[in-house]
Amino acid sequence: MRVLLIGANGYIGRFVADRLLADPAVQLTALGRGDDADVRFDLASGSPGALTRFLDAVHPGVVVNCAGATRGGARDLARHNTVAVATVCEALRRSGCGARLVQIGCAAEYGPSQPGSSTAEDAVPRPGGPYGVSKLAATELVLGSGLDAVVLRVFSPAGPGTPAGSPLGRLAEAMRRAMQSGDGELKLGGLGAQRDYVDVRDVARAVHAASLSAAQGVINIGSGRAVRLRDAAATLARVAGYGGALHELDGPPGPLRATIGHPRSESDHAAPVAYPYPDGCGSWQQADVRTARDRLGWRPRINLEESLADIWMEAACRI
Repeated sequence: MRVLLIGANGYIGRFVADRLLADPAVQLTALGRGDDADVRFDLASGSPGALTRFLDAVHPGVVVNCAGATRGGARDLARHNTVAVATVCEALRRSGCGARLVQIGCAAEYGPSQPGSSTAEDAVPRPGGPYGVSKLAATELVLGSGLDAVVLRVFSPAGPGTPAGSPLGRLAEAMRRAMQSGDGELKLGGLGAQRDYVDVRDVARAVHAASLSAAQGVINIGSGRAVRLRDAAATLARVAGYGGALHELDGPPGPLRATIGHPRSESDHAAPVAYPYPDGCGSWQQADVRTARDRLGWRPRINLEESLADIWMEAACRI
């Protein structure tokens, strides 16, 4: 099976590439903007015609799109997450390769959920920010394209390679700095949100399974369990061997054994602490993952403690 992987250098894309390369039946070609891609191509500015010519030459059986942007203004997000996917869909429609498309979506497309609920694929999407809007628009383009296509809505990926700007990445860095300087306490904010964490290696397994399946439409990829960020922080502190006190700035007063977020300066202490949800997903998200089990034969295998241990191992190497 010849697979064209777009975005192989991204957080998820790197693990998808490793997973696909481990399958001896897969011939992998990587397309991206970096110098180490097999073929250099910028989806946000390249024409569908140019991509069509490449598809006709390579003739992949599957196209996996892991490319996209998670940060930036609405214009940049629309260009990298929506226009880029429109280019892929149009090129596939024009091409004679007949490739299947596996598109990586995200839970931000759903927006906030009712606390205690599990979000299934038939939930009405109400994204709470420009990132979710741009990804939802991409999903709608894929679903309306008439292609043999599936969208994997990935909830909160974790594990090795976790971006430093993510909540878990920020926590690991804050803890590393505290341990390096010998601080006996760590003040953190933004710990109240509950998210469904899924290891990035399990996400790669889901992409592999989707590539081989005939499933179409939207499929959630998550653990099926929401975890409060302060509980994830407590686990990371235990894994790291951090014996100091952790103080939650936006929660109940006093030292806590569970926390996560941004280190704050002394000048922040007197100011009211905001309770932001930059991903636009509100205080709660939890995936209903029955469709992935039934249609892909996929279940998560790696628990959050192992994901956090890998995050800490990378952070600790910077000490």
